[in-house]
Amino acid sequence: MQSSASERMEVILKHVESPPKKDPFPLQRIPCLSFISAESNSGPPSFDLLTMQKLLDGHNVEERNRTFDLMASSNLFILKHIGGDKFLGADYNQTMEAQREITMDRIRFLTHKGVFRGWLTKNDPETALANSAVHECLGTFDHSLGIKIGVHFHLWGGAIKYLGTERHHKKWLQDTEDYNVKGCFSMTELGHGSNVRGIETITVYNASTQEFIINTPCESAQKYWIGGAANDATHTVVFSQLHINGKKEGVHAFVVQIRDEKGQVCQGIRIADCGHKIGLNGVDNGRIWFDNVRIPRENLLNSVADVTVNGDYISQIEDPEQRFGAFMAPLTSGRVTIATNAVYNAKVGLATAIRYALTRRAFSLSQNTSEVLLLDYPSHQHRLLPLLAKTYAVSFAAVQLKKIYVNRTSADSKLIHVLSSGYKAMCSWHNLNTLQECREACGGQGLKTENRVGQLKAEYDVQLTFEGDNNVLMQQVSKALIGEYFAAKRKGTPLVAFGLKHVNATNASIQTLQNSSALQNKDFQFLFQISLFQLRERDLLHRLAAEISDKTSKGTSMAEAMLRSYRLAEDLGHAFSERCVLETFIGVEEDQTDTSIKYLLGKLRALYVLSSIDERAVFLRYGYITPSQAQAIQLEITRLCAEIRPHVLALVDAFGIPRGLLGPIAFDWIKYNSWDYAENKKESRESPSSIITARL
Repeated sequence: MQSSASERMEVILKHVESPPKKDPFPLQRIPCLSFISAESNSGPPSFDLLTMQKLLDGHNVEERNRTFDLMASSNLFILKHIGGDKFLGADYNQTMEAQREITMDRIRFLTHKGVFRGWLTKNDPETALANSAVHECLGTFDHSLGIKIGVHFHLWGGAIKYLGTERHHKKWLQDTEDYNVKGCFSMTELGHGSNVRGIETITVYNASTQEFIINTPCESAQKYWIGGAANDATHTVVFSQLHINGKKEGVHAFVVQIRDEKGQVCQGIRIADCGHKIGLNGVDNGRIWFDNVRIPRENLLNSVADVTVNGDYISQIEDPEQRFGAFMAPLTSGRVTIATNAVYNAKVGLATAIRYALTRRAFSLSQNTSEVLLLDYPSHQHRLLPLLAKTYAVSFAAVQLKKIYVNRTSADSKLIHVLSSGYKAMCSWHNLNTLQECREACGGQGLKTENRVGQLKAEYDVQLTFEGDNNVLMQQVSKALIGEYFAAKRKGTPLVAFGLKHVNATNASIQTLQNSSALQNKDFQFLFQISLFQLRERDLLHRLAAEISDKTSKGTSMAEAMLRSYRLAEDLGHAFSERCVLETFIGVEEDQTDTSIKYLLGKLRALYVLSSIDERAVFLRYGYITPSQAQAIQLEITRLCAEIRPHVLALVDAFGIPRGLLGPIAFDWIKYNSWDYAENKKESRESPSSIITARL
């Protein structure tokens, strides 16, 4: 036995100790790609980042930083930890029910921390701007969170505050601020969205009981897309056709309780869920029917009109059109909010895509040379940098709109309506265009929800249609402009409203542009840009007026003539909005004393203008520029992109978006996709209810 064991051991030792056979095809180790940071592929900032951020944000930078820090302190807002990095964001892979639950948990957390204190009970402009800054941060984190808060405070709370009077303020404002009352806003219906005037819900007054009775007379009158209605709202503002003594008095607003203290749906109320959406699933959109719902006479929001105990209708605004406009006032704040929030999410997309383009390489121009950075390809610059320039432009415009709104007087109402309509459309379109281009610029990585860019497209798509369809809003802008135009003609006075003084000038042609080198002259460049934007707006206004006048002279009504001229109307809406944005940009630029910032703003302003001209067919369609000028503009765009390229990292860092909100692709995407972190994709997380209990 021992001899046999010894023999086997000798065989094994010989096998172990024998030299390995030579592999005829040995593997050759080659260097792998290694991550080089965006900072290493960019020069140091040529300007002070905080100074630029303050220009872009316009106000309350410190408040924004505190809000971001507060979110980063709670697991309710942290999507995942990778190594030592903390990434914030909503988990869009959760079920609709889970997204709704955690959205409310986040609101409870913020309420407990005092974030919303004074949002409705303080009235000064400084508080309004501070609240706006916080809301923009929350919306940048997650659109559902921003919308849920916006519906509660701006729509429900705004209706109570601005359409109601002292009796309503005392009863509901503080409870709304403390989230003891959860409000929603019942305006749109299955059959009517933008056309609020046509809504079908009916309210009548019963003088014997001093009550209003609200009814949904048909299926098309059901209130639809009501944010907060499906699960959480306890009260709503109902917009309804008021009938008094058989006379239709138009659309009015009423407060209705829809759930009791136990969360049960109240008698006479029926609520159904709108269901799963392409995005925004953290908001519980619902549908509401009213079956002989009785409310006290005092629940009519009566700052515009009232009904006496005996059933007499009274209003200080005799003109029904003006009265209807007063009831639409809460929508103005919604459009201002959408415009500003859209800009911030375009910033998230650009910061992510540009950082990735400063670290990702593709293809070599020749053998044995390094692959080229994506952002060093002129084509990649052309797809992202004009969007960067426009983001700067609309940032300044949105800040100006907010400041006009919070400091508004009654004299500003028309201007705010027109600007908010145009900017809401312009900014939300820009946001979606930017996110789409950034998604493509990130390739396959742009498809991953954790990298945010692709998912944000779905989350923010709704911006294009809520608070007014964008195409309809652009026509509303033109309707206001043409109204001022015809009024001035009738009176024989020059145009002054909405910055239209330039329309009083003749249609003088702009300076001749022979080639792109002329555009590099600063004085010529400036005059060319502003005069071309004014020429477009002026000519389109004259064309629209002539077309409408021609139609009405043949018996067509003014309203129908406007509808049939929709192409010119929409082009004019764009021209007005883009001219206003340019003038705001110029104002910001001229106010700068920092030469490095002023220099870069000039480059970005030029790129915004020239890329806008390049994209709009109307400039060539009506001969505002010639084909040779269009070619010169394209060459200048390429040159400007190359000049701005060394500064792009600093320009997106100046957005002030925290690293944790950009997603992994913006940083070391090789490390974040390594095997070491592959098993951490589905990190364990406390349930939302346990987190909020622990925090409170």
